[in-house]
Amino acid sequence: MTLFVGTSGWQYKDWRGVLYPEGCPTRLWLEEYAAAFATVEINNAFYRLPERETFESWRERVPPGFVVAVKASRYLTHIKRLKDPEEPVHRLMSRAAGLGDRLGPVLLQLPPTLHADPGLLEACLAAFPPGARVAVEPRHDSWWTPEVRRVLELRGAALCWADAYARPVTPLWPTTDWGYVRFHVGRARAWPHYGRRSLETWIDRIATTWPDERDVFAYFNNDPTGAAVQDAVVFARAARRAGLTVTRTPDRVSVQRQA
Repeated sequence: MTLFVGTSGWQYKDWRGVLYPEGCPTRLWLEEYAAAFATVEINNAFYRLPERETFESWRERVPPGFVVAVKASRYLTHIKRLKDPEEPVHRLMSRAAGLGDRLGPVLLQLPPTLHADPGLLEACLAAFPPGARVAVEPRHDSWWTPEVRRVLELRGAALCWADAYARPVTPLWPTTDWGYVRFHVGRARAWPHYGRRSLETWIDRIATTWPDERDVFAYFNNDPTGAAVQDAVVFARAARRAGLTVTRTPDRVSVQRQA
């Protein structure tokens, strides 16, 4: 397995002194990030979908082999609520295509008020071009049904395994031959860090679910105080000790944590 480890976004001022050198201009943060990590989840596309030229610029600024996951625009997931998906999916994918071979999975994070509708989900997934990797993160408990699982499996979409406060908030269904995991907030001191034992439990879940030749993408969304960067480093080190193949992570981050 290749475990792609990164964070949800890179543009955080409180990462100065954690990931970015003091005095490093913000215009160079992506280059600094891409030297330390091999993947990132772009979550600001959720609030405002960038133009294709912006995606093309990002492609030029990151090295070969770098993988960019893209969180789908809220227009598709929260305003349209997956209805009439053809146009917003086309707009999303035609712009994200500017990333070229750097484009990784697309994340559909559903609103917590959206109740399960397997037919609506299937129609939305069918609007994506063949070969696109799509992960789905429902946030209402009504989605946890065999019918929803079958839709994900039929369309080759990954159920996003989400964690909040060091426990899964989604079923641990492997619905396709690759995985997607998001870490939202942990329970260790200092907030919002994850504890070492919690991260080791997640490594065991991942390693026992996907075989060696598969890809799994893991992103830390607990960005305040640089916790996402620090937790990604701890997670990656523990995964390497467990024998997993892990993409590059920073080696200069000071991590002082409590389990």
